[in-house]
Amino acid sequence: MTDPAITDDVIAAHGFTPEEYAEVNTILGRAPNYTEMGIFSAMWNEHCSYKSSKKWLRTLPTTGPQVICGPGENAGVVDIGDGQALVFKMESHNHPSYIEPYQGAATGVGGILRDVFTMGARPIASMNSLSFGRPDHPKTRQLVHGVVAGVGGYGNCFGVPCAGGEVRFDTAYDGNCLVNAFAAGLADADKIFYSAASGIGMPVVYLGAKTGRDGVGGATMASAEFDDTIEEKRPTVQVGDPFTEKRLMEATLELMATGAVISIQDMGAAGLTCSAVEMGDKGGLGVKLNLEAVPQREENMTAYEMMLSESQERMLMVLKPELEAEARAVFEKWDLDFAIVGETLPEDRFLITHNGEVKADLPLSKLASTAPEYDRPWVETPAADPLGDVAGVDPIDGLKALISDPNYAAKNWVFEQYDTMVMADSARTPGIGAGIIRIHGTDKSIAFTSDVTPRYVKANPVEGGKQAVAESYRNLTAVGATPLATTDNMNFGNPEKPEIMGQFVGAIKGIGEAVSALDMPIVSGNVSLYNETDGAAILPTPTIGAVGLIAHPDDIIGSEVREGHVVLVLGDTTGHLGQSALLAAVHGRIEGDAPPVDLAAEKTHGDFIRANRALIKACTDLSDGGLALAAFELAEAAGVGVTLDTDDTAQLFGEDQARYLIACNFDQAEALMIAAGRAGVPLTTVGKFGGSEVSFGTTSAPLADLSAIYRGTFADTFA
Repeated sequence: MTDPAITDDVIAAHGFTPEEYAEVNTILGRAPNYTEMGIFSAMWNEHCSYKSSKKWLRTLPTTGPQVICGPGENAGVVDIGDGQALVFKMESHNHPSYIEPYQGAATGVGGILRDVFTMGARPIASMNSLSFGRPDHPKTRQLVHGVVAGVGGYGNCFGVPCAGGEVRFDTAYDGNCLVNAFAAGLADADKIFYSAASGIGMPVVYLGAKTGRDGVGGATMASAEFDDTIEEKRPTVQVGDPFTEKRLMEATLELMATGAVISIQDMGAAGLTCSAVEMGDKGGLGVKLNLEAVPQREENMTAYEMMLSESQERMLMVLKPELEAEARAVFEKWDLDFAIVGETLPEDRFLITHNGEVKADLPLSKLASTAPEYDRPWVETPAADPLGDVAGVDPIDGLKALISDPNYAAKNWVFEQYDTMVMADSARTPGIGAGIIRIHGTDKSIAFTSDVTPRYVKANPVEGGKQAVAESYRNLTAVGATPLATTDNMNFGNPEKPEIMGQFVGAIKGIGEAVSALDMPIVSGNVSLYNETDGAAILPTPTIGAVGLIAHPDDIIGSEVREGHVVLVLGDTTGHLGQSALLAAVHGRIEGDAPPVDLAAEKTHGDFIRANRALIKACTDLSDGGLALAAFELAEAAGVGVTLDTDDTAQLFGEDQARYLIACNFDQAEALMIAAGRAGVPLTTVGKFGGSEVSFGTTSAPLADLSAIYRGTFADTFA
């Protein structure tokens, strides 16, 4: 098959700027052939190279005594004591999920699970953060059904519990949904596997499923805006097989126990190209690949197609040659392909042959560590105009407006499609706050949460970035966990627009300040840019996935709201309504500044909660919807009414930060007030739980009526 001619249209279709293509010619001292251009395109696109974001990502705090491995590997690793480590990461599969919702979401789950078990960890938990357009948009229903089914279909078949997540809706996502997938796994701290190749002349081994034409060009597609040619991009979406992935995991973990693995890498974006280049570059070695040895499930595949295919359930490994027989036997037992497809080279070279013909001969380091890096122009997001007057609302009407909005209604329709109990170690399942997974055979548990408030980030990227971290800190704290570390998924529009790049820079600054102040370093992450359709960008959405450690079951703060419990609020309430859920849901206004985040107060209040957890029966942080929504959610989950002493709109629905709602017995409340006085933290009694009504000041409504709205809204909208 003859390669296509290299025309200006072909160059543009591969995502090159004229300057980048000229640089490729300079590096090679000649024009690239078609396969070489595809390889450069895959490695230099935004999705793989992070060329617009590396400058700013380097500013994030990534180290700490708990960190075993920070960013740069397949996933981050933190120490959880007793010789055990938690391996975790969050990644996006946004563009594929908009084009083909089921397979896009499913393969996003599959990819993040491979990132975890490639490090030698057995997955124990998953989460997902999903953002869709407005509920009445003609495409939203299809996307919601497809994405939720894809997440559940892959995760349920693979057999990993969903510990939590979030679902949001906004018109800014009408043309570009977001699917952020998180996975975490457990490993022995001294048995972590890395991707840097070592040794010269070592066999490079292909593992897993066969290579097809699905996903060819996927990474390049993920680095471009959408337009009216979107349907033409459908073939760039991969197709997943969770049962093959399950076998691949078992085979990989068994392979690792043989001692045959020198290094190992998941084949994700850009498939064979990216995995081989990254392994070689990290080890300072070259790589030769013989493509005729690559297992294929389609006939007459070209070198270009094999190098850029993103077929799922595949790995690449550098093997100790003396243990080849043992390694091969493992994969044959699991009915998976095991093929030696190349070797490591001493020189800086990426050499690709096919049927005895050289298809690519490139300097490997120029594809990875010395790929282009940009310092994009950026402008600071202007300060938000002050919020004008906000008319008071009947507090029950305000609550009804929130719980009848799919953003704030119960998400049971989503969570119930995911297996949350598989492996039998789930101590707290999705719903309110962080999920909890027990570490089997120990007293320890891990808490998981995913958080961001995009409207805050758009109004004030620095404070919005801080708030995403602070809310994750509070969600972990509210279940009794000590926050350990974070992973970030930076979803933004076109970085070539200075205002979009300014959002990214501001969010990075805020996130960096917060993870430093709260001792939650970033250990892994993902950047997804060009989330735009016809020039309209998504809301800036820097999702924070966070994990925390609970040393003993007695340390877990439950959700035992009961008749007669006192309602207390830890933290100062000024009634901040700028960018609030109430302002949008009742008044249709997106105005004002994001709430300021006092990181010192966040830390102090979190420490107070953990120090006094024995006195607390239930706890949740105050965020969207403020006190009113948080109190209702705790009451509704327990089936008991709640009475709050005020009907003031700002006091009930303000979204001031560094606040927790606490429920406990009267004597425990007295003890907490004494402890708060000693610690110098603001703690106020605001009401009580009990009865069958939700009462705010002098207005009330039956809990049963409100519960029907809260639990019925999402299903009524999408089922």
